[in-house]
Amino acid sequence: MTDDDTPGGIRPAEVALLASVFVVAACGLVYELAAGALASVLLGDSILQFSTVIGTYLFAMGVGSYLSRFFERQLVAHFLRIELLVGVVGGLMPAALFALNTVAAPSFRFTLYLLVLAVGVLVGLEIPLVMRILKRHFQHRYALKDLVSQVLTFDYLGALAVAVAFPLLLVPHLGLIRTGVFFGLLNAAVALWALWLFRAELRRFKSHAVACAGTVLVLLAALLGADRVTTWAEDRFYGDHIVYAESSPYQRVVITASKVGVRLFLNGNLQFHSRDEYRYHEALVHPAMSAHGAPRHVLILGGGDGMAAREVLKYPSVQDVTLVELDPHMTQLFSQEPMLRQLNADSLRSPKLRIVNADAFSWLEKSETHFDVVIVDFPDPTNFSIGKLYTTSFYQLVDEHLSAGGFAVVQTTSPLIARQSFWTVATTLEAVGLGTTPYHAHVPSFGEWGFILASRRPFQPPATLPSGLRFLDAGTVKSMFEFPPDMSRIPAEVNRLSNQVLVQTFEREWGKVHQ
Repeated sequence: MTDDDTPGGIRPAEVALLASVFVVAACGLVYELAAGALASVLLGDSILQFSTVIGTYLFAMGVGSYLSRFFERQLVAHFLRIELLVGVVGGLMPAALFALNTVAAPSFRFTLYLLVLAVGVLVGLEIPLVMRILKRHFQHRYALKDLVSQVLTFDYLGALAVAVAFPLLLVPHLGLIRTGVFFGLLNAAVALWALWLFRAELRRFKSHAVACAGTVLVLLAALLGADRVTTWAEDRFYGDHIVYAESSPYQRVVITASKVGVRLFLNGNLQFHSRDEYRYHEALVHPAMSAHGAPRHVLILGGGDGMAAREVLKYPSVQDVTLVELDPHMTQLFSQEPMLRQLNADSLRSPKLRIVNADAFSWLEKSETHFDVVIVDFPDPTNFSIGKLYTTSFYQLVDEHLSAGGFAVVQTTSPLIARQSFWTVATTLEAVGLGTTPYHAHVPSFGEWGFILASRRPFQPPATLPSGLRFLDAGTVKSMFEFPPDMSRIPAEVNRLSNQVLVQTFEREWGKVHQ
């Protein structure tokens, strides 16, 4: 049988080809999402990276669809080869990019888009070829409109299934590398399926069979070695020995340990180093807490590691602490792992503390509770999802939850490296009617780091602090509110949900550091 023959009713082949549409659509979207996720983690600014990756991928699919017109004979053989190529290139793409970023970071961006283009072109070839194969073999069953309807239905269903499963099941349980390889194997399975169904009409059957077997073996080896690749790449990337590395639905959590201490990374960004985190957390918490006098009700937004809570609980006046952390993976880890519980002094197990795993923005919109002190300890505004937590809309909610005479404090990046970003946060807080008192502290792991106090009443530096602090005393606190000329105030825009200027400013300023 040849591609030009019309066999009488091969029902299994018809079902197989329609099922393959579902599979190839799912695989294609996985490769697109994996590339976007890796670009976001390794390059920052998830909106920009996803937009450019998706745009490049869709363009490449268009090119592939156009090129499909030049495949006129031996369509099944061409489809089989394309499936194997997609399986290898797409399936191994996350591992290749992860490794490349470790050993040749300057080449990462170029290789990323080259691979996205290659996979996109191959995926763009798939569906037109499937439709033509179906048309040739089952023209007695389908009018053109029915054929297009059938194929696109399965195509969109496959995309939907992966769009839901990718963030909820695949990445949290398999990780990006294993997910890519697994779907590469699915592409190879489609090729094997085509090999068996159309074995009678394929020329050079043995060559195709060897290619299928070789592809499957390569991908199985990659699947078995995925943990080693991940461990090798992350060890090279982070430098220290990795004692914990897991992906939650929200982020990649990596903890390293060495002779000098323990470090926490979220999506590749350092969150604390145990040798000097006390400087950061004492500076974040104590000026606001001590200035209030006798805070009873405290809200911590972010801070799932429990370090800020550790400092808050040093005040006998505190009756309750509410900690709102989006990622339950973080609060579970830092309340269960002995090494981490030691770092946060078991603060997450305190009877005074209540953990709420929720989006802070949504939670504030629903809550009616007022607090004496609100501590805002979010990651830096590297993307628009986090950037919304630095907008007038968010700070208005914070203001509404401050009790009379209450204080809020916001961690606010480096006023030295990201000077414009720092003063943008101050301007944004002031735009909702809050008075601001900026200050800074030197944290060796981060350099000069900034914070902003916000309140409806004037701030006076506290004369007394809790005993046992390692960094702060009355004299140190006073000096933190003095800014040298290279960190002094400059004009800045208000950061609103409608413009998110802070994300763009932050990316520009910190991007200069990494150039």
